[in-house]
Amino acid sequence: MSTENEGNEGTAAEAVPSAPPVPADAPQGSPESTPASTPAPAYPQAPDAAAAQQSAQAQQPFPPTEEPATATTPMASVPGTPPPGLQSAAEANWPPPPPAVPAYAHHGADGGGAGPVWGAPAQLHSPEGPRKRGVGGLVAAVAAAALIAGGVGGALGYWAADRNDSSNGSTTVAASANPQDLKRDPGTVAGVAAKALPSVVTIDAQGGDGEGGTGTGFVYDKEGHILTNNHVVASAADSGQLTATFSNGKKYDAEVVGRAQGYDVAVLKLKNPPSGLAPLTLGNSDQVTVGDSTIAIGAPFGLSNTVTTGIISAKNRPVASGDGSGGSNSYMSALQTDASINPGNSGGPLLDARGAVIGINSAIQSTGSSVGQTQAGSIGLGFAIPINQAANVAQQLIKTGQPVYPVIGATVTMDERTGGAVISDQGAGGTAAVAKGGPAAEAGLKAGDVITKFNDTVIDSGPTLIGEIWTHKPGDRVTLTYKRDGKTATAEVTLGERKGDS
Repeated sequence: MSTENEGNEGTAAEAVPSAPPVPADAPQGSPESTPASTPAPAYPQAPDAAAAQQSAQAQQPFPPTEEPATATTPMASVPGTPPPGLQSAAEANWPPPPPAVPAYAHHGADGGGAGPVWGAPAQLHSPEGPRKRGVGGLVAAVAAAALIAGGVGGALGYWAADRNDSSNGSTTVAASANPQDLKRDPGTVAGVAAKALPSVVTIDAQGGDGEGGTGTGFVYDKEGHILTNNHVVASAADSGQLTATFSNGKKYDAEVVGRAQGYDVAVLKLKNPPSGLAPLTLGNSDQVTVGDSTIAIGAPFGLSNTVTTGIISAKNRPVASGDGSGGSNSYMSALQTDASINPGNSGGPLLDARGAVIGINSAIQSTGSSVGQTQAGSIGLGFAIPINQAANVAQQLIKTGQPVYPVIGATVTMDERTGGAVISDQGAGGTAAVAKGGPAAEAGLKAGDVITKFNDTVIDSGPTLIGEIWTHKPGDRVTLTYKRDGKTATAEVTLGERKGDS
């Protein structure tokens, strides 16, 4: 698991002929003789006058399609595409050329097989010789005339449109420029983004040693507090420079109020906050469910004010993230989302469909970087700190400047393949693994016990247990299920507390 410590074409269409090709087996010979069979027409023969009229209409060029000036899904339609049901522009040679004359308008009445190309077809004769024109012949003549008239009309219409385009500059229908027509409904992604973006900032952290990077944060209250990730500001927390840039381009200096390394949460304060700050509304991450829509805002790879969408793809995902040194890991029971999150999104808000913050984007799962690359991108597995937990930490940091962690008073191994959280044989620096007088000791837990459940949540490793503990507060009473010598038992534990990151 890695966190993003922000450093920051189609084929050519075949040419459409101006007129259809003459069939290879076009009839030859004198007008008095007709072959036993004639080639099938390129278009169906109209059986009556009504069908002929429909066929004539089919030859008319399509009218221009007006694109509605409304919000669409992310896969927005591209203006100028052919009407629904047609091929792509590259495949269909859009816009259409002048309609072609149906192949059966040319039957080769003369001996050389060359008949009229654009006009009335040569009169057909029966093998028996001249005969009176009947109703059927009249219908056929009307049908042919109608089809050809439709073709001529279509060609003239296309020519007139082309002339109009040359003289006036365009024949497209422009959408209304009225600003009221461009408003988006509050429940749409565009509406949520428009409301939230002014309260999201891009954070630039430059340490005194030259190290630094870019991350994201958002307005927490009207006093100018900004909520973000600890790993975004850690390089400039002690000696360095922090700036926050709003979506309107205005930049403000900031300072660290407090940060919690274990939670990966930090609070900044704008030194000269502007008036009229609009804090983002905080949601309830406990009520989030798998499948809920999500919207992430941040500065991936330094691209400020980027909005991506997705869903909650999992809850209570145990995540241990860090900078790779092993000494600054953070643990969370995270919200998992498939919204695109990349280096630079860290610290930014994860919103629900109403625009309320349900998490702080903090980590991504990646396939690793290849040779020559120092960062990896999104593969659809992003993780956010639940806002209920982050808000509790923020309040602690604003009030006291230091975090408070709930604990069980026992050291567990960090091996992720133990089938539970194993209580170590000894603690850090040779101390007892189960602190004397601590919550675990009072509940009867011992070294070697394997904790398999925290309340109703299955525990498969030490990091998973820590992430679950840290979703609670000191003083909360929880139930631990554990195994000892092959037997399963439970214990009621009242969580203790630890102040600071030491």
